[in-house]
Amino acid sequence: MSAPVTPHQQTFDRLKAEGIDVVRVAYPDLIGIDRARDILIEHLPAAVDDGLAFCRAVYHTSPQGDVVRVAGGLDAGLPDISARPDLSTLVELPWEPGVAWCLADPIDPATGQACPESPRDLLRSVLERCAEHGLQAVVGPELEYFLCEQDPSTSTGWRRYAEGPGNVYTAGRRGDPDGHLLRTLRHLRDLGVGVSAGNHEFSAGQFEINLVHSGALDAADRAFRFKSAIKELARTEGRLATFMAKPFNDEGGSGFHLHVSCQDADGANVFDDPAAPHGLSETARHAVAGLITHAPALAALLNPTINSYKRFGPDSLAPWLIDWGLDNRSAMVRIPPDRGSGARLELRLGDASANPYLVVAAALAAILLGIRAGQEPPPSLEGYGYNPSKADVLPMDLTSALDALQADAKLTDLLGKEFVSSYLTYKRNEVERFQRHVTDWEFAEYATHL
Repeated sequence: MSAPVTPHQQTFDRLKAEGIDVVRVAYPDLIGIDRARDILIEHLPAAVDDGLAFCRAVYHTSPQGDVVRVAGGLDAGLPDISARPDLSTLVELPWEPGVAWCLADPIDPATGQACPESPRDLLRSVLERCAEHGLQAVVGPELEYFLCEQDPSTSTGWRRYAEGPGNVYTAGRRGDPDGHLLRTLRHLRDLGVGVSAGNHEFSAGQFEINLVHSGALDAADRAFRFKSAIKELARTEGRLATFMAKPFNDEGGSGFHLHVSCQDADGANVFDDPAAPHGLSETARHAVAGLITHAPALAALLNPTINSYKRFGPDSLAPWLIDWGLDNRSAMVRIPPDRGSGARLELRLGDASANPYLVVAAALAAILLGIRAGQEPPPSLEGYGYNPSKADVLPMDLTSALDALQADAKLTDLLGKEFVSSYLTYKRNEVERFQRHVTDWEFAEYATHL
């Protein structure tokens, strides 16, 4: 009698039948970079059973290739983690014939548990805490990015694609003469990341593509894949897509806005209450209060780079004050006008450089803390914001934000002290390296006259 065909074997047989001979297995590092390995299909069963070995210090490696001395990496002799393919996330890459893409869950072989630095597992742990309080989060990410073309005459080697003012909220060839947005939308649709629409944003070469809302883990998975796909598609065209917070001095920055609602076990929206002021339930008010209370610490995760804080400032439409408002885009937390099943809040704090898993996990952790504490928010913002006499100012540099995260005991306890310690060590090293680096600005400012 032949052995029964396992679900895994059915998956492998299906992939072969569809002409797939390579599977790209990827997972996010601390800052949301996709770390991956391409596996020939005949070796995928072994990878599913035994995992793929990666050096744990990859989590601690900077964009410049520096291995930061985070506990469990260099000090432990550069041990392995085991990345287990999550076959439920398999999708075919529309622009890479014969290749499928699969997310992985990293395991620490020494403990058999999730790797402490795993952003995906951090989000899972926060969602478990939310479930303990009867809450299921629904999330809709919004991200912006700049598309750049090669230009050897510039100091960076890149210039913005399709220079020209006044193309905000436009589509078509006026602000996108090469049809980048249409091609990208179609590829992302075929990839299955849940895109709905796209448009040219405020700045030259800047675009926004909207993702549909879904459960929090799925939304973070899709946002992670979205960012990776946008950058990969740009590379196929010889271009650079960047989610850097503020890549240019003479233009605004790119945001990562997060729409969040919560449902009870029956699927009812717990932010909606027609009888309450503004149609917002007590739970919704407590959620807003949690975001307000923990905003300084959230900045370290939602505005995670030195460059992030150059996006802040008056009239930037980037929130640098800790406030909230009803359908007010100048507030850090905006309450869109929808009610009923569409009742939600929009956290506008994040910038596009942030790791989607950390954005969602940190926001939900702050919301849960506010709900558990029964906190009430301050009065809502009226009119145009950016008045520091009416609201507290967020941290205005990365060091201050990291200090705020370290000092926020309730948030760090919920996120996990081991993860937060690794993150703080990694990011403080980034600050130290920047402080030692001589910039072009310094040379231009001082060299001739001093």
